[in-house]
Amino acid sequence: MPLLRGGRPLKRWRYVGVFSEELMACAALVQVGPARQSFWALFRRGEEELRERTRMLPRRAALQLVGGARRSGAAAPGRLLVNDGGVVLDLRLEEDDGFQARCANGRQRVWTRKQAGIAAHGTLALDGGAPREVLARAVVDDTAGYHARHTEWWWSAGVGQGPDGVALAWNLVAGVNDPPSGSERAVWIDGEPREAPPVDFTDDLRRVRSADGSELRFHGEAERAHSQNLLIVKSDYRAPFGAFSGTLPGGVALAHGLGVVEHHRALW
Repeated sequence: MPLLRGGRPLKRWRYVGVFSEELMACAALVQVGPARQSFWALFRRGEEELRERTRMLPRRAALQLVGGARRSGAAAPGRLLVNDGGVVLDLRLEEDDGFQARCANGRQRVWTRKQAGIAAHGTLALDGGAPREVLARAVVDDTAGYHARHTEWWWSAGVGQGPDGVALAWNLVAGVNDPPSGSERAVWIDGEPREAPPVDFTDDLRRVRSADGSELRFHGEAERAHSQNLLIVKSDYRAPFGAFSGTLPGGVALAHGLGVVEHHRALW
């Protein structure tokens, strides 16, 4: 995809979120035209400790996000590696084909592929200590497109279980890639995605309500927030980690879930 189309710069990113009872983490590499940015965050739930770092000039040694490649019809694992700020998190991501959408945004279009509920396993070492095993589930967001100059969205992704123990995961959004059909909204049941109906988010980010009457409830545990003003490019977001309960779109009961909610306003 060219860096410029229809007067709009290309925006693309890979975001990985990782969730388990012990920890929640996320990392992303972002490009807006020629500019690049990276961030990562790690929340240890038992310790109630949040570590994070945003870099305007990404360092490959500090953060690597490698996508799974196709080999002989099967997906080779991806990788998330953070080696920064006393954190060494090295995870293998068992990627799949994901759930894809191509949607209008302003006068241009945006492509995205979401994976949710995939296995993530590896090690975590803190401040030079011995590595500890990590077994978790992950969501992956690959996006590329020519978003409108002013863009605002509400988003949630996470993993969990139903009352019967079935594996659940979700990707829900309002504001971008959210036409009534052909959207990026999806709910995964036992690893199989299906498109979800439209949703809206309450201002406090504590409820995600579906057009079919389902309601997902969120309890925040640690919040990432960032605001920057570079005149040409501005960004303002809240992105708390936390726990979920309630009902996913489609009337799918969620006994317990972990994930993230985000509200993001961008001028880019």
